[in-house]
Amino acid sequence: MATFLRRKATAVTLGVLALTLAGGGIAAAQPTTKASTEVAQPGARSSGATQPPVSAADAKRARAALDAVGAQATAAGTVAWAVASSGGSLLRGSPEAVSVTRYGPGQYQVLFNYDVSRKAFQATIGTTDQYNIPPAGEISVAPRLSTINGVFVQTRDSAGTPADRPFHLLVAN
Repeated sequence: MATFLRRKATAVTLGVLALTLAGGGIAAAQPTTKASTEVAQPGARSSGATQPPVSAADAKRARAALDAVGAQATAAGTVAWAVASSGGSLLRGSPEAVSVTRYGPGQYQVLFNYDVSRKAFQATIGTTDQYNIPPAGEISVAPRLSTINGVFVQTRDSAGTPADRPFHLLVAN
């Protein structure tokens, strides 16, 4: 009888331990009080995380850039590129790069003469002259809202505050 009770006590102890661990795992999996975008993208909480609206003048410039070449499709494997100054000037680029517009601290639009809405973007904070080290900071890119031939670029300093930085942008087709 003592052996039976000892085995029963061991089974109960293991059962309680298993339920405790399972309950702890469930409690750890509960959602936090923060919104999911705030947890995944802390920068989304700060000011300037949204794109500025597309003005009528911006839309007209974008249409004019597309009309200049008839919105031709580019060949697969083509890479378009642009180098922009921190002030929002297009310094150099491939023939497809049309213009750069600065909207505010660290906010830029780069226009191309073809549809880039389904292309891959790569950007880096760069330097605009030879033999210099680029300023420290962060950069992000996204398709420009309501502009199929535009790319939106956001630059920040190392603390995450919007700041003007020169950059290099690649668009892979």
